[in-house]
Amino acid sequence: MRMWLQAREMAANTPAERNRYVDFLRAFSILFVISGHWLITGAYIDPQTGSYVPLLALEVVPWTEWLTWIFQVMPVFFMVGGYANAVSLESAAAKGIGYGAWLATRLYRLLRPMLLLVLVWAVIALLLFAGGISTESIQFITRTALLPTWFLAIYTMIVILAPPSHAAWRRWGCWSLAAYLALAAATDIAFFGFDWQLPGWSNYFWIWLAMHHLGFAWRDDRQGSPAVLLAVAAAALIALALAVVWGPYPIAMAGSPGEGPSNSLPPKLTLAALGFVQFGVLLALEKPMRLLLKNLRFWTATVLINSMIMTLYLWHMSVLLLLLGASWLTGGLGLGMDPGSAGWWWARILWVAIPVVLLLPAAIGLSPLERMSRPADAPAPSLWRQLPGAALVGLGISFTALFGIDGNPLSPANTGIVALVLGGGWICGIGFRPSRT
Repeated sequence: MRMWLQAREMAANTPAERNRYVDFLRAFSILFVISGHWLITGAYIDPQTGSYVPLLALEVVPWTEWLTWIFQVMPVFFMVGGYANAVSLESAAAKGIGYGAWLATRLYRLLRPMLLLVLVWAVIALLLFAGGISTESIQFITRTALLPTWFLAIYTMIVILAPPSHAAWRRWGCWSLAAYLALAAATDIAFFGFDWQLPGWSNYFWIWLAMHHLGFAWRDDRQGSPAVLLAVAAAALIALALAVVWGPYPIAMAGSPGEGPSNSLPPKLTLAALGFVQFGVLLALEKPMRLLLKNLRFWTATVLINSMIMTLYLWHMSVLLLLLGASWLTGGLGLGMDPGSAGWWWARILWVAIPVVLLLPAAIGLSPLERMSRPADAPAPSLWRQLPGAALVGLGISFTALFGIDGNPLSPANTGIVALVLGGGWICGIGFRPSRT
């Protein structure tokens, strides 16, 4: 109730010029990702062996691959990030704030909540290892819990590149967007046509920088009329369908079911096409949605969710693991249904609702960490500290998302990864010292 009243006060004092639809889409996209993860991830008890089997619906129920066309909304978050970063850069320029000081503030808010998540799971991994759990099992558990950090690895790099990318947009406009898309297309041609897989990882930059650029276009009101936006969305959807039906791209827009190529690991041009579909449809709805967001109750709910959005995102898989562990300890309660059956799908309602109940108090307790500003008396680290520090953090959390932490204090897959993340954060000047603001 107290948080609602605080959010209501903030909502009532919102400046008239603020684009509330940006905040709504940020909350919407992250909540959609969370519900999608809870919907398709789980476990079941094998009736033949009685063993506990991890489950990814995309692999067990193949038709759910089509659902990823709806639930893959990361392009939306990068668009929103582009808009927000453009506003922030414009404000910094007006105040005479340089690149280093601007970056320090962004990295502090972005990475500080994530450092706590990694630290907590590093301790849990050590305890599991001391308890005799196999390193393979510990890696699986921690990889699942830390899966949300993959996004921060690439988004951190996009934030670092936001000032030069924004300058390119200001100078060349849509030609700079076209350049990113051309680089993404060339990367896919090399990947599929010549089997050059290593350069394919560069699409983490080209695809997401292109989506980030769409946010710049939105900020400058260069997205076009609703009719133009819907035409763009329709053309992009047709291109996406042709790429999947007649091209080399798989159906799933998220995850990597099977042994074939993935649209998301690393990203492919299909994700850019999906992003243009979402950009066209969602921005065509901007005017009526901004009218709806003038409703104080609706806007207060949006403000409240955004006040804890990073905490909700970072901890949602940890909460699901807690629930699955409790189910296993109680003899497999709720895990006896055949995956894909009608009963199993009805049970997914509970497997989404119960984590909500568990996640909310955790988010309320931990979210003050993401709302804290850098200490007022702390000078911004030099840019030449922040860049390598952020790169180390990004490398470390990429490893956690790909491999997990094995709990062995003598293993590089444990101490080395944790050192990269926490050490990189320290180099960036990010710690857990309370703010005075």
